[in-house]
Amino acid sequence: MTRREQLHFLITALQREMPEYAVHNLPEDEAAAFDLFRTLCNLRRPGAPKLPEAFYATERDVLGAVTKAKGVTESDALPPVKADPRLILWQGDITVLRADAIVNAANSQMLGCFVPHHFCIDNEIHTMAGVELREKCFAIMQAQGVEEPAGRAKITPGYNLPAKYVLHTVGPIVNGPLTETHRHLLASCYRACLSLAAEYECRTVAFCCISTGVFMFPNQPAAEIAVETVRQYYEKTGSQMKVIFNVFKDEDFLIYHRLLS
Repeated sequence: MTRREQLHFLITALQREMPEYAVHNLPEDEAAAFDLFRTLCNLRRPGAPKLPEAFYATERDVLGAVTKAKGVTESDALPPVKADPRLILWQGDITVLRADAIVNAANSQMLGCFVPHHFCIDNEIHTMAGVELREKCFAIMQAQGVEEPAGRAKITPGYNLPAKYVLHTVGPIVNGPLTETHRHLLASCYRACLSLAAEYECRTVAFCCISTGVFMFPNQPAAEIAVETVRQYYEKTGSQMKVIFNVFKDEDFLIYHRLLS
């Protein structure tokens, strides 16, 4: 199949599952077809029956091609900061990073973002990992029986991402003044992810800027907590795990650059 035919196959399979969205015609333009495919994946309900195996294989081809076109970044090739060879600052798209684990800033449902094309990292990671990630998260949360509290971590495969694993953590939501509870919970997110990464023998783990987006944790103190918590983890454990601080905004790059210099 051509790429357009693959996308049409995926869209049709999702529309069959969600007939309320079958009113959308199949776009001839590849970019528009991918946008519709992504929208349907974002909207797909948790607990939906497994799709045909051909769907997952085709999705793997499509997402792999998108990632290849973006360009995979090898974590082993990223230069460390001068102060510590285990620490790396990298500005880029975390969904193209080949690392043992990347960190997803999740919400308490732990099911990904349901808003089509939302700008949050949760949406980006679930989109590029594919529908199996939500299926796995749903199984984990069904077994848990309650929403995920802030400050903990769960691990899943990376599926169609270059990363082997995804670490999902729920950061604190800051409505109003920043409190010690907020600070404690954010530090707990980093500790929980590091502990889980070590348990799964990860050599590299990439952290996004947890809670600084829609959860409104101020960027400067969030970065300070992130760096200090990782350094404390090194001091306590002697770990040689490489930690990548992944940033997207120039503002965060400058903050982390100052802290790591």
